Amino acid sequence: MAKTKEQLRTLRKNRRTRLAEDNKRLKNRRNWYPISDAKRHFKRKTTAPRPMRARKDIQPGQVLIILSGRFRGRRVVFLKSLKSNLLLVTGPYKLNGVPLKRVNQAYVLPTRTRVNLSSVPTLESINDAFFKRPSSDVNEKAKSQFFDDPVAKKARITDQRKNAQNVIDTEILKAVSAVPQLRDYLRNRFALKNGDKPHAMMF
Repeated sequence: MAKTKEQLRTLRKNRRTRLAEDNKRLKNRRNWYPISDAKRHFKRKTTAPRPMRARKDIQPGQVLIILSGRFRGRRVVFLKSLKSNLLLVTGPYKLNGVPLKRVNQAYVLPTRTRVNLSSVPTLESINDAFFKRPSSDVNEKAKSQFFDDPVAKKARITDQRKNAQNVIDTEILKAVSAVPQLRDYLRNRFALKNGDKPHAMMF
């Protein structure tokens, strides 16, 4: 027998009431979860993200292999960890073209090769704000001119970054030159061939 709209409305109301009572009764159980399929607004308890744990197998001066991104396969020297849990690394730039940059620790492969950083100047001035891009309010015409003009592209790299790159790389190159064959090791890109077993390799 077909039910009227009022009867259907009453049945839905009774079902919601019954589910709410069941939820209230089951809420004290350890493995409780809501049995109602009603949509609820998600409310985050905290807005502060949980900080990432630093990897214990990565130490300053260690040579890392970048596994993702534009410089994947390049070997870089790890300098220090930043507050954003990113790793500060450098190529050096004159050896493999990798500048001072931040890398996620999930996308690097640590090696047993190390570089002495005792002669490298203090790195306290280099933080996350150091890599912040300068804000510029430009229209579409200015944007198109920027991409067409190679001089404008080079202007985005500030003198502060150039000076920091030169100062740090100069000292690191001295330490690299003291280790035999380390310059060629940093120049060459890491790659796997057919038949290689990375899980059985010692880096």
